[in-house]
Amino acid sequence: MHEERPTPMDPQTGLPTDWPAPDPDALKLSQALTERLRARIEDGGPLLFDAWMESVLYEPGLGYYSAGQEKFGAAGDFITAPLVSPLFAWTLAGQCAEALAAVDGDTILELGPGEGSLAADILTELDRQGCLPVRYCLLERSASLRQRQHERIAGAVPHLLDRVHWLDTLPETPIDGVILGNEVLDALPVVRFQRRGDSVEELAVTTHDGGFGWHVQPARPAVVDAVTAIEAELGAPLPDGYCSELCLQLPAFVASLADSLRRGLLLLVDYGYPRSEYYRADRHQGTLVCYYRHRAHWDPLVVPGLQDVTAFVDFTAVAEGAHAAGLRILGYTTQAHFLMGAGVTELLQARRGDDPVEQARLAQQAKTLMLPGAMGERFRVLAAATSEFTGISGFSLYNHLEQL
Repeated sequence: MHEERPTPMDPQTGLPTDWPAPDPDALKLSQALTERLRARIEDGGPLLFDAWMESVLYEPGLGYYSAGQEKFGAAGDFITAPLVSPLFAWTLAGQCAEALAAVDGDTILELGPGEGSLAADILTELDRQGCLPVRYCLLERSASLRQRQHERIAGAVPHLLDRVHWLDTLPETPIDGVILGNEVLDALPVVRFQRRGDSVEELAVTTHDGGFGWHVQPARPAVVDAVTAIEAELGAPLPDGYCSELCLQLPAFVASLADSLRRGLLLLVDYGYPRSEYYRADRHQGTLVCYYRHRAHWDPLVVPGLQDVTAFVDFTAVAEGAHAAGLRILGYTTQAHFLMGAGVTELLQARRGDDPVEQARLAQQAKTLMLPGAMGERFRVLAAATSEFTGISGFSLYNHLEQL
């Protein structure tokens, strides 16, 4: 029996040598961000992890979501549901149509619209149904992503481009309609904390051996209070050495979405858990994960700006934030159960036609969206709404509000 040897690491990037190397231009951007982060640490001391995550994802011109490198699809780092199949967007379009009709709404606002596939496919389906919104707004700060979104939408529905508007910030005037976020919450910067005896510590980032390493320090009062509240809800302290994440920004972010909705629906899809699952004793290393060229790993300190750094979502915290902001929680369930309730099976039957190749292709895509081993169980859907709503069909079969 041979011992498995560890994969050697590239000293320049910190990535395994058998992984694809960054292209030279991308590596230069990462090196520039590295120098900026190193100077920031040398000047002000270790960076708390939420500040580190904010920088590596959003630093102007250099962060993962700010620079122009490919992120989505086969040539990028990960695949999202809209890229798996138009079935996802077609099904969400039906939910948008229900919501627009319920409040006589005229606007859909999509958060973090990626490369524009979800918007293009929703508009295509709503056009087919004859229930287009007056405006489809995309909240996107990245100039390079805006360009890709424009190209994608123009290629799919050029006659609808006059309805599409790009925003830098949430609208000042609240909308009547739908706010839609697919894989947005997981990109909010998180705190990394650990329980050490009677104290709560925070993980920060410092310089180490020419790169970066971890620094542990006493947690801020807000973090201590949040961890104490989590433990009180769980009914027991977290185990000694337990490490996980929490998002201090989440309540204010959800409140800002609620403030942007005069009448209508907030629909959020992401990977995550209710709090009782999120902080299970056996999940003692947390949920933080990084994506680089379709490889998942757990080191957020390498190749700054060239990998996605993300954490699972505490959906109980999302529901608490929405409720505190005056919204009513309509439902919470898995992506598979939501798509089934929203009619994905009927859409699959209606749209696959008589071509056996197309039938097989759509059926395989539906499996990826819905099977527990793929996206179906890992991704969850939460909807909150203003008082005009009684519900939407996505929760008609399964609604697991009691889990929150």
